[in-house]
Amino acid sequence: MSTLRLASRLPFETRRKLFLLTLGAPALVYVLAIGVGPVAQGVWYSLFDYSLIHPARRHFVGLGNYAALFADASFRNALLNTIVFSGAAVALEFATGLGLALLLWRDSRFNQICLALLLVPVTVTPIAVGLIFKGLLEPDFGMIGYWLAHWGWSDPRGLLGATHTSLATLVLIDIWEWTPLMALILLAGLKALPVDVLEAATADGSTLLQRFWMVILPLLLPAIFLALVLRTMDAFRVFDSIYVTTGGGPAGATDTLMMLAVKRGLQFFDIGAASAIGNTMILCLALIASLFVLLIRRADRLANGR
Repeated sequence: MSTLRLASRLPFETRRKLFLLTLGAPALVYVLAIGVGPVAQGVWYSLFDYSLIHPARRHFVGLGNYAALFADASFRNALLNTIVFSGAAVALEFATGLGLALLLWRDSRFNQICLALLLVPVTVTPIAVGLIFKGLLEPDFGMIGYWLAHWGWSDPRGLLGATHTSLATLVLIDIWEWTPLMALILLAGLKALPVDVLEAATADGSTLLQRFWMVILPLLLPAIFLALVLRTMDAFRVFDSIYVTTGGGPAGATDTLMMLAVKRGLQFFDIGAASAIGNTMILCLALIASLFVLLIRRADRLANGR
């Protein structure tokens, strides 16, 4: 009762801040426990020579795990594969998603049906998608892979079994699954555009291409930034679909940073090296997000003449 009396004597603004803090406290505790805590623990483990085979033998090595990683050819190969995979997948998903969003921009019954069907791949888990395409592309009995191998359009080992086609095939699988999400985000941005600005541009006699480059695209920059950042972060840490289709093979052709981290941590039990790989991924994602921020801000300044 005394606590309620004390609270009632506080200014309204103070009570409002305390109320909002009380509401947000559980979410903050959850983020600290689930998000920040494991990351901090991973940073701590990366500074030690720590193996689960001998958990009692833990030696401080500082940045030794990071130095060993960059001297390791398998890590450099996984880093290159991750950059190529995420760059190619996100770029093609953005181009295709923007085209689909523009086609579905007008509100019509046909477009609504197409949008509902378009979202079906997003509802399927990446593991299920990987298993489905692994079966379809199997060169011995797959509905697609058998005929591609039979006609000589693919390697006898299949698209996922050849080193020169496996990564590109995984990119196409990722495009099939996640282009609808990119289209949905961009379509939401298009729906939020001010109608009066578009009508004014049309009344001024601008062509469709001019309206797209000078009006629609600059106003769509926030949605573009959101779509690119979300998909890049997701593609950079891809694991599920690669794990069930190729497992990082053949000959490391589809090894990514996440695959390498799982192998080092759960197959070879080298927790120090696995933590170093995970922290490297976080740094790469932070750099990519910062690059996107700089590019979007520069494009916004150019579009607004500032």
